[in-house]
Amino acid sequence: MSDRMEGMEEISDKEAARQMDDLQESVPGLAALIHDRFYEAETARNATEERWLQAYNDFCGIYPGGIQFRETEKSRVFVKIAKTKTLAAYGQLVEVVFAGSKFPLGVSSTEKPVGIAEKAHLADVGEEEPAIDPMFDVGYDGDGRTSAADPILSGLKGIYKNGNFVAGASPDPAKPDISPAKEAAANMEKTIHDQLTETEASRELREALLESALYGTGIVKGPFSYEKTLHRWDIEAPDEDDEDGEIEKVYTPVTTMTPRIECVSVWDFYPDPSANSIEECEYVIQRHRMNRSELRDLAKRPYFNKEALRTVIKRGPNYTDRGYEDNLGENSHDYAEETRWEVMEYWGVIDADLALEAGMDIDFDSVDALAEVQVNVWICEDTIIRMVINPFEPERIPYNIFPYEKNPHELFGVGVPENMADATQIMNGHARMAIDNLAISGHVILDVDETALVPGQDKSLFPGKTFERQSGNPGQAVFPIKIPNTTNENMQMFDKFRQLADESTGIPSYSHGTTGVQSTTRTAAGMSMLMGAASLSIKTVIKNLDDYLLKPMGEAFFHWNMQFNMDATIQGDLEIEALGTDAIMQKEVRSQRLTQFMQAGMNQMGGPFMNIQYIMKEIAKSLELDPEEAVNDMEKAKLMAEIMQTMGGPEGGGMPPMPGANGLGDGGIGAGNAAMPGEDEFSGQPQSPFAMGGE
Repeated sequence: MSDRMEGMEEISDKEAARQMDDLQESVPGLAALIHDRFYEAETARNATEERWLQAYNDFCGIYPGGIQFRETEKSRVFVKIAKTKTLAAYGQLVEVVFAGSKFPLGVSSTEKPVGIAEKAHLADVGEEEPAIDPMFDVGYDGDGRTSAADPILSGLKGIYKNGNFVAGASPDPAKPDISPAKEAAANMEKTIHDQLTETEASRELREALLESALYGTGIVKGPFSYEKTLHRWDIEAPDEDDEDGEIEKVYTPVTTMTPRIECVSVWDFYPDPSANSIEECEYVIQRHRMNRSELRDLAKRPYFNKEALRTVIKRGPNYTDRGYEDNLGENSHDYAEETRWEVMEYWGVIDADLALEAGMDIDFDSVDALAEVQVNVWICEDTIIRMVINPFEPERIPYNIFPYEKNPHELFGVGVPENMADATQIMNGHARMAIDNLAISGHVILDVDETALVPGQDKSLFPGKTFERQSGNPGQAVFPIKIPNTTNENMQMFDKFRQLADESTGIPSYSHGTTGVQSTTRTAAGMSMLMGAASLSIKTVIKNLDDYLLKPMGEAFFHWNMQFNMDATIQGDLEIEALGTDAIMQKEVRSQRLTQFMQAGMNQMGGPFMNIQYIMKEIAKSLELDPEEAVNDMEKAKLMAEIMQTMGGPEGGGMPPMPGANGLGDGGIGAGNAAMPGEDEFSGQPQSPFAMGGE
């Protein structure tokens, strides 16, 4: 083998074969079990694959190979209305997820937080400490079992270490209090948003959203721990012996662990066929198509067997195209069998006896005939290249499956092209008929009596054509035949089924820019009313996005940070909120309603009951502003109020007002009155009293 194997030591073929024989002897039934379950899932997915292929063909404008055209059908036109609808639905999903400056994921404290105080304030002299929460009172000092967590501040204890805080709001309104539970929630939310941004999660989510609109199902995998390199340059001072004495920058990269998600194509995902949700799946299998470099990169990831990877590469490619791949990307898979390896990633349960037989590190005391364990196994043909216990706490299968439209009693959903499949077929049929009929009716067809014409004449027709007639019975020898034009009838049927496509998908044509003035679209108010009605159908899709993607993904990031992130300030009794449904409301309408509500309550009766800070933040969100930057918290608001009060006049110690600002010299801002003749501010020429009628 002439290729150089990066990061691996060269071993002989005999030694590699011996090591693999030892490995396979330790796991005789595990690879066979995974192959059996893969075959089971692949067979059960055949009907679903046919639906996906039809959706893909409708999206790309491709007639399937099995369709039969008559010889008289000359047109092969395909009107890609399904592509327009799919991209419109995809655009609406992207607008919801990426409309603002943040992901539609929120973190908040529970209604009654445990282990951290909802409110806390500095203790006064003589004020008694509250009772310790029983969940933290796990021992006594010196027994080694006392929890280090603070029942009031939890992980925020390091920030407020110089203060003696007591749970509850401050009894003195003049003394500020803090909200430890809300601060921990805000820190966790910022951490998750930062992780999503830094790992380019938006690109993976956009791919999943497109597959959701196209095939009816989107799949996001993760989060998984990856090493991220932070590029940094340090300034190095020159040495004393250096004659030049130049300051240099030295590249000192820093490696850190960060969570990352990735999009998984529905074509590579094989779930348990008896499950209707990811929680019911006993197992899932992801099929990878890897090249040589990707296989070598696996050796750099934890728990992959390098010896097994060497043997797999030495054995050569083993990839075999599936039937559907011939219809995807046309010739893109022609050379896959010669240059690619097929690797299967298994997540699911196996019997504990089989795990023990495979050599997994599990607790022997807890194993009995009914026990099972969650594992992650990677195989290439019959070779095990990775075998570990599920590393997540709590245990879960790390895939989030979200449908565009929920298909009852089935894991995979329904997409836009499938909803309008019949309408697409009929529209294309009438479009072909209209074009074929127009081609015939647009030409002149002649009925020629050859016995009345001179033999041997050219019968082609062109302007100025002359037919030579021979002597004989009088009468016309050439008769034109007019074929009726049915194009209008065909296009009427086309437009009718286009309207039915609008109704079946819930995406009206005017919502994605199709022209055609209707009575209700002549005014802005009518158009706004129609757009509001059209958004009702997409709200169901956004709710699926909240329930099956955003909230589970947010909880997965929460568990990852609680398990691997050592930042104590994010510890608390928290819950994840999916905010996709809130984002679907039109920003202009939401901003207008918030402003009206604030104006209605700004009086002596309603003012005390209004949370002005919350309303201002929501208005900032509707205007696509960062509420944390645009709106001050209560402490900053009090400080700004004092500054504005002190700047109100010289008696408050502020800046003196500008004289004559309103023409009156009192420093007030206003229109004022013009100075009259005889006054100090009058700038005109003094008039003689005789000019005004005086004596």
